[in-house]
Amino acid sequence: MATEISAATLFRGPDRGVSDNVVLRHDGGVITGISEGAEAGPRSFVVPAFVNAHDHARATASSFGAVGMPLESWILRTVLGTPVDPYLTAASALARSAKAGCAAMMVHYTRPSGTMPLLDEAKAVARAASDVGIRIAFAMAVRDQNPIVYGDAEPVLSGLSRDDRKTIEELFVRAPMAPKAYVELTDAIAAAIAGPMVDVQLGPAGVQWCSKPLLEAVAENSALTGRRIHMHLLETVYQRAWADQNFPDMVRWLRDIGFLSERLTLAHCIHARPDELEMIAASGARIVTNFSSNMHLRSGLAPIAAAHACGCAIAVGVDGLALDEDDDILREMRLVQMAHGGLGFKATWTPAEMFALTIRNGRRATGAPGSGELVAGNPADYVVIDLDRLDRDRIMPVDPMALLFARGNAWLVKEVVVAGKSIVRDGVCAGVDLPAIEQELRAMYRANVGRLAGFQRTWPPLSERLGGWFEQQLTCQ
Repeated sequence: MATEISAATLFRGPDRGVSDNVVLRHDGGVITGISEGAEAGPRSFVVPAFVNAHDHARATASSFGAVGMPLESWILRTVLGTPVDPYLTAASALARSAKAGCAAMMVHYTRPSGTMPLLDEAKAVARAASDVGIRIAFAMAVRDQNPIVYGDAEPVLSGLSRDDRKTIEELFVRAPMAPKAYVELTDAIAAAIAGPMVDVQLGPAGVQWCSKPLLEAVAENSALTGRRIHMHLLETVYQRAWADQNFPDMVRWLRDIGFLSERLTLAHCIHARPDELEMIAASGARIVTNFSSNMHLRSGLAPIAAAHACGCAIAVGVDGLALDEDDDILREMRLVQMAHGGLGFKATWTPAEMFALTIRNGRRATGAPGSGELVAGNPADYVVIDLDRLDRDRIMPVDPMALLFARGNAWLVKEVVVAGKSIVRDGVCAGVDLPAIEQELRAMYRANVGRLAGFQRTWPPLSERLGGWFEQQLTCQ
């Protein structure tokens, strides 16, 4: 159905700036035209829809006590937040992302519920995305080594009581999936859910968690099928130490087996070195930075300006840990701009350039079609910002994109349109009842936490021993 929307201001792109008093028309999910010089319309600012280019579609971690701890402890602690209902958990996360203005989101599915076959769980996530109306990339994460620490876990486990050790091993130590079985599972997931709104990808968890045969199988399948890959890389100082001790030519090896390519998106890369960034850039792979998550987990400040300078394509993700744990991707983009936008008079990019880069590269990372620019022929994926809230003082004309990066957040989002369909209006998701879903999930999680009392009892000694093990790796270099 043909639709048109009037706007006081519309962002064309970093080269064309903004246009005032416009009418945007779309039909069949595609922009058919934009007219300028229309009569003054509603006080709104229309921009390309945002992209959450790295996330896991999971519950809010702090609710389970996973607060103020490094990734290596945080990952184990968040077992308390294992999905109790895959559909409801995904619908909640995807709806929060949609409310924040996202047309597309990466779902790197790292913690299945264990309540159903993995293929059925992937179908549940895809159904949630369809109900919300958001585009997703879906990658079933895989790991086949180092489930507790990056190496021999015996020094950690041997210090626990017999019952505590049994609890930890039952939760985390499982028979690994063979590379061939993982590729077959990904093929089956793609056959079941892939389509115009779902891009199925390969999802190795990270090099320290994946054997060389598994990574080789992923690289081979990606080259054969053209399927994208999504993987964490060098997120923490402990992963850097592991790589230096056990796999010093890691990034070069990934390049040589064809793993690095334009089909690859790497999350974090906080501790990547200049030569590694150069290899990533030369391959055409993208880096997704997750500023707030990195701060929450004390992982470090990524060299994003340096990566951009050497030609890396940069995108932005929330990683389930936005600054206020509210999935606010607009605030996340602002934080990236503030941290990496330059020093003094030397700017890395303008806010408009940074915005356009993250949208374009985010869409490439998630398999969403088009560049995201609001031009005829591109998908009708856009966000309507309340200009009265954004320019609350109206003292003099100010570039709305500059204002957006000065004070923008999800509260300003009036409407979110994806593939021509309005999926959020005035903070309410059209396809799902988010408050009801979250209320149901809370009740389910409260009951489930009680069933994990053994893990909660084990946590203090486990946490202490984990810290000792990882800190020792830094002193052994």
